[in-house]
Amino acid sequence: MTFQPGLRESATFDRNVIHEIQRAADTGIYDIRGWGAKRKVPHFDDLLFLGSSMSRYPLEGYREKCDTDVVLGDRHAKYPLHLDTPVTIAGMSFGALSGGAKEALGRGASEVGTSTTTGDGGMTPEERGQSKTLVYQYLPSRYGMNPDDLRKADAIEIVLGQGAKPGGGGMLLGQKITERVAGMRTLPVGIDQRSACRHPDWTGPDDLAIKIIELREITGWEKPIYVKIGATRTYYDVKLAVKAGADVVVVDGMQGGTAATQDVFIEHVGIPTLSAIPQAVQALQEMGVHRTPGGVQLIVSGGIRSGADVAKAMALGADAVAIGTAALIALGDNDPRYQAEYEQLGSAAGFYDDFQDGRDPAGITTQDPELQKNFDPVEGGRRLANYLRVLTMEAQTIARACGKSHLRNLEPQDLVALTIESAAMARVPLAGTDWIPGRSA
Repeated sequence: MTFQPGLRESATFDRNVIHEIQRAADTGIYDIRGWGAKRKVPHFDDLLFLGSSMSRYPLEGYREKCDTDVVLGDRHAKYPLHLDTPVTIAGMSFGALSGGAKEALGRGASEVGTSTTTGDGGMTPEERGQSKTLVYQYLPSRYGMNPDDLRKADAIEIVLGQGAKPGGGGMLLGQKITERVAGMRTLPVGIDQRSACRHPDWTGPDDLAIKIIELREITGWEKPIYVKIGATRTYYDVKLAVKAGADVVVVDGMQGGTAATQDVFIEHVGIPTLSAIPQAVQALQEMGVHRTPGGVQLIVSGGIRSGADVAKAMALGADAVAIGTAALIALGDNDPRYQAEYEQLGSAAGFYDDFQDGRDPAGITTQDPELQKNFDPVEGGRRLANYLRVLTMEAQTIARACGKSHLRNLEPQDLVALTIESAAMARVPLAGTDWIPGRSA
């Protein structure tokens, strides 16, 4: 709009807030969308690495190795996962995503030697067929769950919460519930579905311990058992998950994405990923299982975009990371070539977040057979593999600059913070000082 002298926008009631009030007044319903939190919170960009010079020596990238492999689930499982890169693919359901998108995730992950995850709604033949290493999510809804698929999986992830909506369940609107989706979930075709916010057969950590034993017995103690939590009371939740018998703990920060939930949930529930990692690490350290033989591994998700993010998460204590939104973008989501189609939907490339509507012109977050023709799973898998390779190489570059021969050797002492908030959350010094806010002098 043209600037007019004397006009001043309210910081509390800006145009976006006014628009949302008017939308709510017009419709009488809350806003539902996908993606993750869009508000600015302290994140990995607020941290910097201290590269080596004299007091520490860097590694020469052309002749000195920097390994990236990771083992997940060697606490109790007979067959832990051995991955070539610590960048994994987070759970995203068939239903939220098209069958072709799930296939492409499996193709890309397998090409670089990492794992992908099923998400709500069960295991599809395309995904299992193209995923060398597949983690099966066991969610409160139990949609599509059966013991045979548990045995087909390489690991099981019990989902207690998600970063975009800790304490809340997922949504799948009727326009995405086709005959195939409905059949897998035992739902009526075309009817909105809301997943439960908690598991129906337990009310606390003692019941979780019983369920973990049950899943181990069903699968012959072969599969690693993950427990995924949405980042809120992370310190306590991680301790309870470890005590219940988890092999791996997954902590998902509030920047983590979702296919569909209330906007008010995405923006106002949970804590930033940056603040969750040190709490999780402290809990694991106090229980004597952080980066120890036969210990519990920590996977971090929520807003991972670059190799720098991967390296920073690992320096803070993560053993691996999981990506979801970034993986979809790598497949072709929000591609500028569909700008005209996004504009017809009232959005734009780079802004499209209405994954719940099933009208995605890229053919990724839709069940529309015509739109799905726009997506090639083979090409999508190739693009994802390229992206995963770049993330891994970027993280290696940073690790070498810090004098590390393995990504897991990165440590908090390699980091400084740019702001007081990020220093306090990440528990690393403010740049140029030895001050960690909140710590005694």
